[in-house]
Amino acid sequence: MAASPTDAEYHKRLIGADRCGPISYDALLLFGRVLMALIYVQSGFGKLLDIGAFTASLTGKGVPLAGFFGVVGPGVEFFGGLAVLFGLQTRYAAALIALFTVVATLISHRYWEFSDAARRAQEVHFSKNVCMFGGYLLLIGTGGGRFSIDQLLRKVR
Repeated sequence: MAASPTDAEYHKRLIGADRCGPISYDALLLFGRVLMALIYVQSGFGKLLDIGAFTASLTGKGVPLAGFFGVVGPGVEFFGGLAVLFGLQTRYAAALIALFTVVATLISHRYWEFSDAARRAQEVHFSKNVCMFGGYLLLIGTGGGRFSIDQLLRKVR
């Protein structure tokens, strides 16, 4: 049976892990931005290709001003996703996507209106969106990091 690490050994391990944080911070922000943005870019692009069908789905869900939001929503989703992906006006883009996520979640993933398997599926989508909202809140706080267009523009000024 292996002995448990002493408090001093445990503390040394934590210090070692903490040293990796600053080194990888910007790389992790880049990787996180890419992963968070891809679903929005892909989904928004698909909706932009068939705005009529997306608008009809909003109308079917009883969304007021479906014609307006049928155009604005896919644009926000696609172009906001691209802005996050590239780190352009990252905090603003993240705030816009966070707001979009809340609205889209309340329109499309109303799990409390379903039962059985459909309820569970919608609850999973709802929870996924809540997690993505949390990620975008973190991105609002951190900004795009060193590997972003925001950082390039700061250097030019």
